[in-house]
Amino acid sequence: MSKTPSFLPETLAAQGAAEPAAPFFDVVAPLHLATTYERGGDGAYPGGRVYSRDANPSYDAPETTLCALEGGAAAALFASGMAASSAVIQVLQPGARVVAPQGMYWAWRNWLVQFAEQWQLQLTLYPVGGLAAALATPADLVWVETPANPTWEVTDIAEAARLAHAAGARLVVDSTVPTPVLTRPLELGADLVMHSATKYLNGHSDVVAGALVTRETDAFWEKIKRVRALGGAILGPFEAWLLARGMRTLFVRVRAASASAAQLAAHFESHPKVAAVLYPGLASHPQHAIAARQMQGGFGGMLSIRVKGGAEAAMAVAARLKVFKRATSLGSVESLVEHRASVEGPGTLCPDDLLRLSVGLEHVDDLIADLEAALAD
Repeated sequence: MSKTPSFLPETLAAQGAAEPAAPFFDVVAPLHLATTYERGGDGAYPGGRVYSRDANPSYDAPETTLCALEGGAAAALFASGMAASSAVIQVLQPGARVVAPQGMYWAWRNWLVQFAEQWQLQLTLYPVGGLAAALATPADLVWVETPANPTWEVTDIAEAARLAHAAGARLVVDSTVPTPVLTRPLELGADLVMHSATKYLNGHSDVVAGALVTRETDAFWEKIKRVRALGGAILGPFEAWLLARGMRTLFVRVRAASASAAQLAAHFESHPKVAAVLYPGLASHPQHAIAARQMQGGFGGMLSIRVKGGAEAAMAVAARLKVFKRATSLGSVESLVEHRASVEGPGTLCPDDLLRLSVGLEHVDDLIADLEAALAD
C-alpha cells in the first residue's frame, strides 16, 4: 500500500491505493485494457505482467485498498461473489468436511449442497446457535455469514474462530453486509473474508464482482489464486476500475445507510401491521449484544420486516411502495425491497411474510413515509 499505515481507514478508502504517477500524475488511477504484455529481449517481463487474466494493473487499486481496510495479507478480485466463494471450496480435497449455517444467502447454500454431493464433500448445515455442536468432530472449513441474509442472525466471529480452529478448520466469513466499515473479521480470528463486491463495496448497482481477503499468504491462498487464474472467473478491467471508484465513498455510504436503517427499524418495530422487524441494531434482536460487540459504528443498512397477514399482504405492501424499488440485490445508493420467499422458490427457509429492505441514501423521512403509506392501504 502506497499510503502510510498511520492513515485512518476513511482516508485510505477515500484516496484509494494509487498514488499519482508519471507521466500525467492522474489523481484517479488509469484504466488498463491490455490483455497481454511484451517480453523483453531476454524473455523476461520488464513490467512484471504476463497476462491480464490474473494480473491486470486495474486490479491493483481495489485489491490493495480492500486488503488494507480488512487488515489482511492479500486480496483477490473475482467475477462475482459466487465465484469468490466457490473458489474457496474448489481447493478442498474430496472428502473434506465443510460446516455452514442453514440460514445464509440462498444461492450459495444451494450451490454448496449440489457441489458437496458432486465433489464428495461432507457438508453439515447447522441451525442458529448450533455451530458448537456441529464442530464436535473435526472439520476442514467453517463458513459463516453475519449478519445472515435475509433474517439477519448474527454469529460471534471470535467464538466461531475459536471453535473452528479447535476442530482443525479454517474460518471463512461472508462480510458482505457489514463491510470493513463496521466489522473486520480477520481481527476477530477469521482466516478468510469474502465479499460480494457487487453490493456495498461498489455501491452503485453497475458492477458484478467478488473478493477474498486472506489473513496469510499460505499454500491454501496460493491454491485459491490458481483457481482464479486457471478457471477464468476474473473481473474485467473496467469493472475493476468502477469498483475502485465505488470504494472511495464506502465509509460515507455505509454509515449513512446504517443510520437510516436504524431509524426505520425503530419506527416500524411497534407498527400495528408489522409482526416483527429483524435488525441487529434493535435491543429486541436475539443477538444484539454480539452485534454491538463486533459491529463498530453501526449495524448495517439491511433489515427485514414481517408483515401481518402473510405472503399476500407482504406482496401487496411491496407492490404499493414508490421510493423503494422492487429489485434483487442490496447495498447500493437506491433503496430496494424484495419478497424473498417468492424469489428463492421451493425449499426456501425464508418466512413467506418477510420483506427484505436494502436502505439506500434517500432521505429517511421519504423512506418512512413510503412504508407507512404502503402499510396503510
